[in-house]
Amino acid sequence: MTAIKHALQRDIFTPNDERLLSIVNVCKAGKKKRNCFLCATVTTERPVQVNVVKVKKSDKGDFYKRQTAWALRDLAVVDAKDAIKENPEFDLHFDKVYKWVASSTAEKNTFISCIWKLNQRYLRKKIDFINVSSQLLEESVPSGENQNVAGGDEEVVDEYQELNAREEQDIEIMMEGCEYAISNAEAFADKLSRELQVLDGANIQSIMASEKQVNILMKLLDEALKEVDQIEVKLSSYEEMLQSVKEQMDQISESNHLIHLSNTNNVKLLSEIEFLVNHMDLAKGHIKALQEGDLSSSRGIEACTNAADALLQCMNVALQPGHDMLHAVQQQQQRFSDLREQFARRLASHLNNVFVQQGHDQSSTLAQHSVELTLPNHHPFHRDLLRYAKLMEWLKNTDYGKYEGLTKNYMDYLSRLYEREIKDFFEVAKIKMTGATKEGKKFATLPRKESAVKQETESLHGSSGKLTGSTSSLNKLSVQSSGSRRSQSSSLLDMGNMSTSDLDVADRTKFDKIFEQVLSELEPLCLSEQDFISKFFKLQQHLSLPGTAVGDAEEMDGGTLSRSHNAGGPQSISSENHMIRQMMIKIFRCVEPELNNLIALGDKIDSFNSLYMLVKMSHHVWTAQNVDPTSFLSTTLGNVLVTVKRNFDKCISNQIKLMEDVKISKKSKVGILPFVAEFEEFAALAESIFKNAERRGDLDKAYLKLIRGVFTNVEKVANESQKTPRDVVMMENFHHIFATLSRLKISCLEAEKKEAKQKYTDHLQSYVIYSLGQPLEKLNHFFEGVEARVAQGVREEEVSYQLAFNKQELRKVIKEYPGKEVKKGLDNLYKKVDKHLCEEENLLQVVWHSMQDEFIRQYKHFEGLIARCYPGSGITMEFTIQDILDYFSSIAQSH
Repeated sequence: MTAIKHALQRDIFTPNDERLLSIVNVCKAGKKKRNCFLCATVTTERPVQVNVVKVKKSDKGDFYKRQTAWALRDLAVVDAKDAIKENPEFDLHFDKVYKWVASSTAEKNTFISCIWKLNQRYLRKKIDFINVSSQLLEESVPSGENQNVAGGDEEVVDEYQELNAREEQDIEIMMEGCEYAISNAEAFADKLSRELQVLDGANIQSIMASEKQVNILMKLLDEALKEVDQIEVKLSSYEEMLQSVKEQMDQISESNHLIHLSNTNNVKLLSEIEFLVNHMDLAKGHIKALQEGDLSSSRGIEACTNAADALLQCMNVALQPGHDMLHAVQQQQQRFSDLREQFARRLASHLNNVFVQQGHDQSSTLAQHSVELTLPNHHPFHRDLLRYAKLMEWLKNTDYGKYEGLTKNYMDYLSRLYEREIKDFFEVAKIKMTGATKEGKKFATLPRKESAVKQETESLHGSSGKLTGSTSSLNKLSVQSSGSRRSQSSSLLDMGNMSTSDLDVADRTKFDKIFEQVLSELEPLCLSEQDFISKFFKLQQHLSLPGTAVGDAEEMDGGTLSRSHNAGGPQSISSENHMIRQMMIKIFRCVEPELNNLIALGDKIDSFNSLYMLVKMSHHVWTAQNVDPTSFLSTTLGNVLVTVKRNFDKCISNQIKLMEDVKISKKSKVGILPFVAEFEEFAALAESIFKNAERRGDLDKAYLKLIRGVFTNVEKVANESQKTPRDVVMMENFHHIFATLSRLKISCLEAEKKEAKQKYTDHLQSYVIYSLGQPLEKLNHFFEGVEARVAQGVREEEVSYQLAFNKQELRKVIKEYPGKEVKKGLDNLYKKVDKHLCEEENLLQVVWHSMQDEFIRQYKHFEGLIARCYPGSGITMEFTIQDILDYFSSIAQSH
């Protein structure tokens, strides 16, 4: 280790003007062992700087290099890990903690001891040495290697004192006078010695000469001491006199302090007494009003209100600490409590009597509303009770138990009253809806067979409305032909249907008005009651944003109300909103079931009523949510709207089911399918109902479902038809659908309108080609052979040289189709088309005109082949295009 120390001193520290004092061989704790040296060094120049330097061997050779240096003044903690047991590990806390493991415990202890001594000698800063043996921290230096730290040059360094400017100047003058000092040191030293002796002698003489002056000075000092003694005697006498004066002044000051303290206490006592008297004294008039005040008159109510407010102010006085210990204050508080309890009991009893009396008075007015579709007006009752609103607020703040009891009693009385009124009101509405005996009138106008089928249909499908009750009954019958509909029996049926349709329109209008009147009567009733509850029971209404969750409505059935004391806070407002909803739910608990029963009745009468109800209910829900989305009215109407929407969806599903179940007669032609006509009726009705409605999106979705069902089932019926060609069924029904959509201009069905038009056009062309077929059959076969030869490569002008297709064969075929035969064939074709088509769509002339165009196209095709394959032959058809036009025109006119 000594060799390494000398090598490090020579190679690393001497070039940097540093001295190496201690060294320890270490490696980092917890990692792969890579040895290095920690060195404690000091600089040789002033001021001395002490460093801890990390030195490690270079990877490229055997020489050492300086890696890291820390100033000793930055060292905060030295942790030796264990002061008793030998442990080579230690930590040095600089800017961070460095953990080391020494090669031996002795080296670690030597290094730590050197660090401690360097700190004591040069820095004397607060470095914490923890887990270090006290023997290592001794200031005395032991023998051995550590002596080098403090011995030798260090002691010399400590005795050195820096020369001041004057000393430096004297030495320079002396050196100038002794230029030979450097060359002859002994002569210089002798000279200095002689001069020093001369100076010593001069100093002694000077001291001896000043002895006389010292004696004079001592004499003066003795005289001064005598004068001081005299002054002290006089000061002592003065102090004795002042002490008696001080005692007298202290007595006077203490007396004045006691007087001031007494006055202050008297003033404070008077202030406290005035405070208690002014704030805890209730006027006799207020006491009389609380004990005997008339709660039935306006003046009495006002007097009681003022007295109750005064009592509350007296009870809520903010007393200072200790006031409540005064016997008079305790008596007054007890008196106030008795007055409060007495008045609260009297007020609660009176209001309960008012609630009961109002229930009896209101019940007596129900008879006059039994025949009219109106609800009784509760405004007078609310007006009378609102006079007690301030007293209810007082009761809420002073005796919540009685306030809660009044709330429950009010809900009990009013819920029974409203239940009677609302049930009677809905009974009148139901009677008005069914009083016209709509179903009986419908059946009276129908033939017996139709009525029987209608009853059977209703028993199967229940409350499915018009399509399941009136016109949809036709779906259960075989589809009648146009001819049969012109029969006498079908004429009666048409008359019955016309009467039923008229009744449906009138009944639906009547139902719409009744349903709107029901909602219009309920809405102000609920809003006025909610407003009254808020004002009378002093519950703050806070308008929440749409979509706020509504509390469980059934919580009120248990008869418990949540109590809120932190009035004004967000939690209080939310709680009071919930309390209002609970009271409304308890009072109007029969509204939602009665509305659902009325909706079920309307849906049973006619499922198309669900359209009216959906529009009306959506409008009222939208209006209620704009006022308060969390109110009882908004929540209840929203729940009922869900039921109405479900009935509407059920109505649409029933329409589609009826389309799928339709059956057609195998012996009669199809014509316009019943569900196609019913879709037209539904769309026209829906457009009139949903004009400017909020729930237009629901109708658009229903349209899409219905139209797809119509399209699908038209194709299904067309495929199953035996009497009427498939193309005719498709052509007529899609033409009817296209005409309906064009007339109603339903924006969401534009694509379906185009599709219906395309299907109608395609099947019209298909039917024309199929029906017209090959009216000149042999001529068609002849020219098909000609086209086949041309397709095989025979030139058109050489076809006439083919044996089977020469001019003589062509003339022979043409002679078989004179104009008379052609006209006869076309007449038979017209009768066939007339037999296939129905009268409702009036497509006969359209189809006939299309056949004329197709026939002329075939004629021109034949003429073209003759001109190209038999040029110059002079062969022509025995009838012209004009003849064809005349044939078609005369046939159409004759029929």
